[in-house]
Amino acid sequence: MSTYKRLSEVYKNSKIILYDDSSKFVMMSDCHRGTGNTGDNFLKNQYLVFAALNDYYENGFTYIELGDGDELWENRCMQKIIEIHSRIFTLMSKFYDENRMYMLYGNHDKQKENNVFSECDLIEHYHEHDAIIKPIFPGIEIHEGLILENKNDENHRIFLVHGHQGDLINDELYKLGRFLVRYFWRILEMWGVNDPTAAGKNYKKKNGVERKLMEWTQENDVMMIAGHTHKPTFPRVGKPMYFNDGSCVHPECITAIEIENGCISLVKWYVMTREDRTMYVEREVLAGPAKLKDYFEYNKTAEKV
Repeated sequence: MSTYKRLSEVYKNSKIILYDDSSKFVMMSDCHRGTGNTGDNFLKNQYLVFAALNDYYENGFTYIELGDGDELWENRCMQKIIEIHSRIFTLMSKFYDENRMYMLYGNHDKQKENNVFSECDLIEHYHEHDAIIKPIFPGIEIHEGLILENKNDENHRIFLVHGHQGDLINDELYKLGRFLVRYFWRILEMWGVNDPTAAGKNYKKKNGVERKLMEWTQENDVMMIAGHTHKPTFPRVGKPMYFNDGSCVHPECITAIEIENGCISLVKWYVMTREDRTMYVEREVLAGPAKLKDYFEYNKTAEKV
């Protein structure tokens, strides 16, 4: 099935979440949390993610993970990932307990679409402080897509999706892609050979994916926020309304998309050093803030012209 048809199918079946100018959302994706071995790309940025999420939690944001949160192509066991990154999952569970977290699945954690998988592997972990097993995300529903809809104007919609839809080996044949990564490309990558199935490491593939996502947003006049390519994207008003939050596995930073006070921003979090040589985590706005309504109203004006 083509990318256009797959995205249209996901959009049609997506859950709608209402928002207004008081709403606060942060979108992150492509954490690729692993099991702490040399193939765990999340490991080097885990403290950046923890610092960023803790800040968003304290400031009342809702956390939306746009897929590939966990690396389930290279790893079989979700429980092991939870044990290794227990601090992150404990913090995420605080968002979830307050109805401030939504999770999408991508191609690398597509198994999460299976309710049995979610119930078996995502709901419990060992809580060290109390020395007991506690639920993390009891009853969680993991989505393929979500729609943020303005309470005051149903035409102001933001489509949230991972962005792998329609890519044959990452979508319909994901089991083949998983097999190649788990038993073939994972080993070659250690020798510096890029995985051709990975949009995040293949620039030609990135451009092809982006072009298809932009075409869908333009054709349907719907804003989209995606992940998958690992390439942060923030268009100017008047351009196709395709945004990308980047990833949590950049070499020296993590990136995210924020929505606050009716505005959208692209930000990065990274480590800085003070004059006394102590280190701290810094947040920097890369693009924005830009008013969401400016994107929607520009398109309405353009249609009239």
